[in-house]
Amino acid sequence: MPTREAPGTGQDGGDGPGGVDDTIRALLLLMPRLVGRAKRIPVPEALRSSRLAPRHLSLLACLLFDGPMTVNELAARLEVAPTTASLLIGDLSRKGILERREDEADRRRRIVAIAPEQEPAIRAWLAPGAAAWRTALEPLTPAQRRLFVDTLLAYEAAVGGGEERD
Repeated sequence: MPTREAPGTGQDGGDGPGGVDDTIRALLLLMPRLVGRAKRIPVPEALRSSRLAPRHLSLLACLLFDGPMTVNELAARLEVAPTTASLLIGDLSRKGILERREDEADRRRRIVAIAPEQEPAIRAWLAPGAAAWRTALEPLTPAQRRLFVDTLLAYEAAVGGGEERD
């Protein structure tokens, strides 16, 4: 059985036009452009001094997209431990980006929300990315969307060497 050579070795693995190697080549060109465009989206002035990390952005996107929720709900959405979510929430709360309030139904629980004065800037910043994903994903069937997400997750796992997400 012939072995595949690494990309860039002058052989295409014999899978022909539209095959895995052609797709890899296309993605190797596309991924840096996607990352570069994402990095060029300016952080709103009000948030620049907050030094937000990618995990903060995921948390903010969840709250913007789905509204206020508990720490445990956020942890589940972010696929991190509740203690990790709590640390992120505490960090953003101290910076005035998030607010925590008692759950009226259960006073032991805290509801986390984007601070009202920060929401317009966060919405203006993150909404265009969500709209772009909607444009790209709406034409797909639910099965195709799941395949797309599963493929990105498999890539993340292969590149990350099994690192934990939180």
